[in-house]
Amino acid sequence: MRRGFTIIEVLISVLIISFGIISVLQIHSENENQIIYISKRNKLSLQDSIFLTSNIIDYHMDKKSAYDILSKFMRIKKDESREILKNSYRNIFIPEPIEIKPPPNEKGPVADINEIMLKDKYSSTYYQFKVKSF
Repeated sequence: MRRGFTIIEVLISVLIISFGIISVLQIHSENENQIIYISKRNKLSLQDSIFLTSNIIDYHMDKKSAYDILSKFMRIKKDESREILKNSYRNIFIPEPIEIKPPPNEKGPVADINEIMLKDKYSSTYYQFKVKSF
């Protein structure tokens, strides 16, 4: 009786294990890339909130820094803060607003919805609702 494995059996088992390890590493790598993207996107969401002022619609098709937008609302005295805000840019794109009305013969609010797109490496979209009448 034989007591060990042949070289072919060992090579086939190593090959099967290798394919399994490679597929697990590929899945891990894809998940890691998605986690990095989501983390960076979340960090930029906080910066995006600086750009979402009440007069954002005035900046359609503009590239603005956070300093350009905030300087109208507050004084920024520290030079370091000013530089950080000046280095944070977004391209702003706002399509035509969508008007929402209640069904005919019913009462309800009439509102405009503006889609605000802040374009960058990690672009994002926000919505601004303005009630016209109730």
